[in-house]
Amino acid sequence: MDTVLNKLSEIDKAASSIMEEAGARKKAFAKEIEAKTAAFDADLEKETAGKIAEIQKRMEEDMEKSLKKKVLDSEAFLRKLEEDYEKSHEAYTEALFCRMVKE
Repeated sequence: MDTVLNKLSEIDKAASSIMEEAGARKKAFAKEIEAKTAAFDADLEKETAGKIAEIQKRMEEDMEKSLKKKVLDSEAFLRKLEEDYEKSHEAYTEALFCRMVKE
């Protein structure tokens, strides 16, 4: 009977040892998964930030080009208006005066 009890005690100790080892492995695996998840999140955040910065840079460049074009177009339009005024301001003044006098 003592041998059976001793064997059961040994089996219980072995089972406890196995359970403790499994718990330790589980904790180590959880830490490993947590570290991999944190690394993945950091990489993803870095990659996302890089892509956002690239898109923002492209948009700023496009806006700058658009603004320069609008400035050049506006300057050209103003030059044309000034040229037209210089060529025809006397005719415009005369036509306006005639209209005002007729009414």
